[in-house]
Amino acid sequence: MSSVLELAGVTVVRGRNRLVDSVDWTVREGERWVVLGPNGAGKTTLLQLASAQLHPTSGVAGVLGEVLGAVDVFELRPRIGLTSAALADRIPRQELVRDVVVSAAYAVVGRWREHYDELDHERAKTLMRWLGIDGLADRTFGTLSEGERKRVQIGRALMPDPELLLLDEPAAGLDLAGREALVRTLAVLASDETAPTTCLVTHHVEEIPPGFTHLLLLRAGRVVAAGPLEDTLTDANLSAAFAMPLVLERRGNRWTARADG
Repeated sequence: MSSVLELAGVTVVRGRNRLVDSVDWTVREGERWVVLGPNGAGKTTLLQLASAQLHPTSGVAGVLGEVLGAVDVFELRPRIGLTSAALADRIPRQELVRDVVVSAAYAVVGRWREHYDELDHERAKTLMRWLGIDGLADRTFGTLSEGERKRVQIGRALMPDPELLLLDEPAAGLDLAGREALVRTLAVLASDETAPTTCLVTHHVEEIPPGFTHLLLLRAGRVVAAGPLEDTLTDANLSAAFAMPLVLERRGNRWTARADG
C-alpha cells in the first residue's frame, strides 16, 4: 500500500512551545487511524499538518505524495476532506444544508455565484441520503442540533471525493445519544472499502468507532505509541499518554477507560 501521509522527524514550534516534537508517522492507503491523547498533546496540530494548513518548523511532511513547502497547497487541499470546529465556525448560519454540502465541490464556505452542475447536486443528495440528513436539505445550518451539524460537516468533507479524510474531534459537544449516532455513522464509513483513508482525533476511547484499524497515542507533542489498534491500545500505553494509571475495558468492538483504583 502507498503512503497517504508520511511525517519524518516533524517538529512544530510556536514561540517557546513545541506543539509537535520529532514525530514520525506513516498512514497508508485504506487505513483508518485514531489519534488519541490529552489536551495539549499535539493532536490538532498534526491534523493541521496533514490538511496542508500548517508547515513544519523542521522535518519533512509528505501528504498525498507531495512535500509541504514544495507544493502549491491550494492545489493539494481540495484532495483532503476536513471537519473541525474552526471550519464549522466559518459556515454561515443562514446557509441551507444542501448548499453547505455542495459548496465543498469548489472548496468554498458559503454559496456565492459559483455554478454547480447536475452531477454535483446528485452527489450532494447521495451523501446526505447515506448520512441520514437528506431530510435536512432545506433547513439552515444554524437551526440544526449539534449532532446534525456534525453529520452535515462529514457530508461536506466527503463531497469532493477526497483521498484523505481528517476528522478533528467530531464528537466534541455531543450528548450521549448524539455521540453514539455519530460513532455508528463513522463505523459505517470505516467499513466502506471505497471510503478515503481516514484519521480521527479524539480524547476518549469511548469515541473510537468499530472498523478503525490503527492508533497513534500522543503526549506533549511526542509519540507514545503507534501501530495496529488491537496491539497499541493497552492499559500501559493509555496510562503513559494520560500520565495516570488507567484500566481499559472492552465490550465487543467498543472500549471504555477508567482510573485504576
